[in-house]
Amino acid sequence: MTVEMTRARFDELVEEALDLVPPDFMHAMNNVVVLVEDRNPDEPSLLGLYQGIALTERNSDYGGSLPDHIFIYREAILDICHTEEDVVEEVIITVVHEIAHHFGVDDARLHELGWG
Repeated sequence: MTVEMTRARFDELVEEALDLVPPDFMHAMNNVVVLVEDRNPDEPSLLGLYQGIALTERNSDYGGSLPDHIFIYREAILDICHTEEDVVEEVIITVVHEIAHHFGVDDARLHELGWG
């Protein structure tokens, strides 16, 4: 059975997860916005997604670009959780995972580090 949670409460959990990111990393994030959506239309079971150009890949042509996006998919996360504590943990993992992509860390390395 999936967890029932209001959109407002889920948004709070995403904000709390962002508050756990060390200040140095938050200050280093550049031109990126974090959004909560219900589901990814192409992959409904996807928990999060980073769309953009990682900081490690940006060059002088990047100037004036629209913001990168980190999407956190509420319904997909709720689908795999059984308790609110599970949701809290999965939101933190997903937020950290997608922020790491912004910094150029790939999925293989994230799995090695336990953030897969």
